[in-house]
Amino acid sequence: MTTFSADHPGARQRAPVLRLLQPGDAQRWDAFVESCPEATFFHRAGWQRVIETSYGHRTWFYYAERDGDIIGVLPLAEVRSRLFGHMLCSLPFCVRGGIATSDDTARAMLDAAAEVLARERQVGYLENRCDTARHQGDAAWHRRDLYATFRKAIADDDETNLQAIPRKQRAVIRHGMASGLAAETDPQVERFFALYAASVHRLGTPVFPRRYFRLLKDVFGDACEIRTIVQHHQAVASLMSFYWRDEVLPYYFGALPAARACGASDYAYWSLMQAAVARGCGIFDFGRSKLGTGAYDYKKNWGFAPTPLQYEYKLINAAALPDNNPLNPKYRRFIAMWKKLPLPVANFLGPYLARSLG
Repeated sequence: MTTFSADHPGARQRAPVLRLLQPGDAQRWDAFVESCPEATFFHRAGWQRVIETSYGHRTWFYYAERDGDIIGVLPLAEVRSRLFGHMLCSLPFCVRGGIATSDDTARAMLDAAAEVLARERQVGYLENRCDTARHQGDAAWHRRDLYATFRKAIADDDETNLQAIPRKQRAVIRHGMASGLAAETDPQVERFFALYAASVHRLGTPVFPRRYFRLLKDVFGDACEIRTIVQHHQAVASLMSFYWRDEVLPYYFGALPAARACGASDYAYWSLMQAAVARGCGIFDFGRSKLGTGAYDYKKNWGFAPTPLQYEYKLINAAALPDNNPLNPKYRRFIAMWKKLPLPVANFLGPYLARSLG
């Protein structure tokens, strides 16, 4: 009988073992995430602490291990909401998620674990926030063409990047430069949060809690940057961004109404692009936007082409797919009502509702 040593190409691979992330596993989890082509910033282990501590949601960060090596990960969190239903999601508050692995056996194991857990928790549906569909041809999985992402390679010099921006937006950036705007990096979230809270209130959206942003800064350190735009020593706009590999991801933004007149919003993104180049980044990820919204059009006006995000849903106990869309008439009434609340009241009530937005 022929036998093979463990490292021989013909040797049978050991079956992977399914495990849950423990505090002592975070470093090697992140080492795997850093090396896995499918993984994103939103697969990092720190999201477990951020989501559990900020919102109280229960999480399960599964990983598949073979011979002591992590070969696949799947972070999951459970969200219960009267407005938006009961879901198990990879990952709420994140634009990307799902399984990250290059091993088919690990993928099948993690996929099965998610469904078992979804049924145990009796959720309405299971959601994977994928760039590309992973279950094509499987009738049990559904897709919603609701979001697109905007990503673009950037050059290693500012002038090339500036010339790549369409003329109209480029003129706004130049106007900002001439208006005396300057960028400052903030080690704390206070200026950012004040601007962000006021901005989302004007949009009719409940604000995330201040502790959420503090945790993002604390957990992710230098990979989470706050860049505040000032004019004559007054903060007029602020941007929280994530750095990942050779990418920068502007993620949360807030501004005064006066920011429009001085071009502070465009200047903020341009300043971030300059900083990203200085840090050696080659990709500017403008983030996701809902189709048919002003944010979607704004990013196209910057010369970024949309790529649909193919989020996947599997119904467990729900009868239909969720319609968590601000264009839904039911939510538009809520948005109109929320805009009328005094800002202090909205800031007090917002975090209680925002925990369910995901």
